[in-house]
Amino acid sequence: MRTTHALHVGDAAAMDGVADESVPLVVTSPPYPMIDLWDDLFASRDPDVRAALDAGDGDAAFELMHAQLDAVWDEIERVLEPGGIACINVGDATRSIGGRFQQFPNHARIVDAVRDRGLTPLPDVLWRKPTNSLTKFMGSGTLPPNAYVTLEHEYILLFRKGGTRSFPPGDDRRYESAFFWEERNEWFSDLWEVRGEAQALGGSEERRDRSAAFPVEIPLRLIRMFSVQGDRVLDPFAGTGTTTLAAMLAARDSLGYDLDGDLFVTLDDRTTDLPTASRRRVRDRLARHRAAMADRDGGYEADHYDFRVVTKRERRIRLYAVDDVTTRATEGGRRYVVDHDPIDGNVFTADDGG
Repeated sequence: MRTTHALHVGDAAAMDGVADESVPLVVTSPPYPMIDLWDDLFASRDPDVRAALDAGDGDAAFELMHAQLDAVWDEIERVLEPGGIACINVGDATRSIGGRFQQFPNHARIVDAVRDRGLTPLPDVLWRKPTNSLTKFMGSGTLPPNAYVTLEHEYILLFRKGGTRSFPPGDDRRYESAFFWEERNEWFSDLWEVRGEAQALGGSEERRDRSAAFPVEIPLRLIRMFSVQGDRVLDPFAGTGTTTLAAMLAARDSLGYDLDGDLFVTLDDRTTDLPTASRRRVRDRLARHRAAMADRDGGYEADHYDFRVVTKRERRIRLYAVDDVTTRATEGGRRYVVDHDPIDGNVFTADDGG
C-alpha cells in the first residue's frame, strides 16, 4: 500500500486546492484564543486584536480571535464529504486581563460556530493531561475564597456533516481498518488520560515557543476511529505535522496547511526512523490484544493473525507498518510518499521492530 502526504504553506481560510466535499476526516488543533502564546499570531492578522488586549477588553479580543477561526470552519464545512467527521482539539483559556481573572470558553464558542455552519455535534471527549507541578495552582493557594480550579483537561470536539457515511457491503478497506474490541472500549470513552508529549524542535527559541503540538496518540486514535485505510485526512493547522505523522502510521493519506512553513522541517526528523517506530507500534498493538484475549473464552479466529477476536467484525482486521518514507520539498511546502507493508501472522520476534 502507498500513501501520500502533502504539507502546504498557506492560509486554511482559503484552501482553494481542496475540492468541495472531498475530505472524509478533519483532525486538527487550532491556536487557542486568549492563550498569550498565540496573541502575536492573531494580532498580526487583525490589529484590532492587539488594540483590544492593550485596552484590557478581553471579551472583544476573544471574539476577534475566534472570527479568524470562523473562516476556517467555513472551509471545513465546504470540503467535508457527506458523512465526514471533524475532530477539533481545543482548550479553554484562563487569563487576567483588564484587572480581572476569568475563563474564556474556547470550546463552547467553537461548538456554536461549527453548529451554525450546519455540522452536527457528536458526543465529545475530555482529554485530561494530569500534572504534578507544584506551580499549577492559581490564586491564593490554600486560603479561601480566592483560589481557582486548575484546568487539566482539553476538549476533543466531534462533528459530522449530514448523515452517517455509507460503504459497500463487506467493504475490504472498512473491515481491514477495524479496531479491536478492547480498543473500542477504551477509545470510545468520553475521558482520555493521555499525557502531553514534549517535542524537540530544531531552529530558534522563537520557533520552540510557537509550537503547541498535541501528542501523536491523540490524532492516531481519532484517525483509526473515524476513517478507513486509504482515506485522506485534513489538518488545517498542521504545525509540526503531528496529524500527518499519525496518518502515516495509520496508512491514510493526508493534507495539511500552516502559515509557518518553517515548522514543517520538524516532520523530516520525525520520519527518519518511522519504519522502526511503526513496526514497534504494530508489535505492541498485537501484543496488547493477545494479552486482552488470554483469559477470554469464545470469539472468532482472525483471518490474518494467530489469535482470536471478540466479534465477527474484527476477523478481517489487518495492520500495516511503514516500510519506507520518501520526502521532497515543494514550492509550497513538503510532500511525502510512504510505502506500507501488511503485517500478517505471528511475524515478530523479540528483537524485531525495536
